[in-house]
Amino acid sequence: MIIKYPQALLDQVRARTADRPLAGFTPGQGPLHPDLMLVGEAPGRHEEQVNIPFSGASGQELMKLLNSIGYSRNNTYITSVVRQRPYSIKRVRDKKTGVLVEKRPNRTPTKKEVLAFAPLFDWELATVGPRIIVPLGNTALQRLLGPSANIGDLHGQKLVQPIQQAASDGRGYQWSPNEYTLVPMYHPAAILYARRLLPTVQEDWQKLGRLVAALPKKE
Repeated sequence: MIIKYPQALLDQVRARTADRPLAGFTPGQGPLHPDLMLVGEAPGRHEEQVNIPFSGASGQELMKLLNSIGYSRNNTYITSVVRQRPYSIKRVRDKKTGVLVEKRPNRTPTKKEVLAFAPLFDWELATVGPRIIVPLGNTALQRLLGPSANIGDLHGQKLVQPIQQAASDGRGYQWSPNEYTLVPMYHPAAILYARRLLPTVQEDWQKLGRLVAALPKKE
């Protein structure tokens, strides 16, 4: 299922990011009211092209981890805190032709870009209504729990607490009145860059699997 976002929120995001180097728009996908909602940073080049969240190299790693606890794209909601691909503009000289060419590699979204998408993400979370939120990496984690939260300290832990939501004036965040259950995880791209993390990441996901298995059955 591809979620349909309110046009007013989409227009608000466009207005707030009109001057930002962002490309495409990859919507969140998955069923409503799932056990798990996976929250990434932002789409990459592959996601921008095919419009499927976590469909590139890191997405393949994520699917292996998700499958290891008996879940898949079919029963998991997958999204990110920024819905467009952030890119930088670089001019490099082609080694063969010597001609200057422009490249637009991925980059980490800025805090202002994450904030611009905050009302849209808040609406998405309220609409999807997951039982457990799984922030993948520091960008997603800090969007939810604030700038002092660190994935290296919190990975694999069950947290039950309020989360950050966009303030009504659009200038920052406020804490939610309700508590949410979160289990932060390393971003799957971390495995690609540091294979030594794989055993830790796999164990974290097994912990998550046991946690989900212990949830009360849905009526």
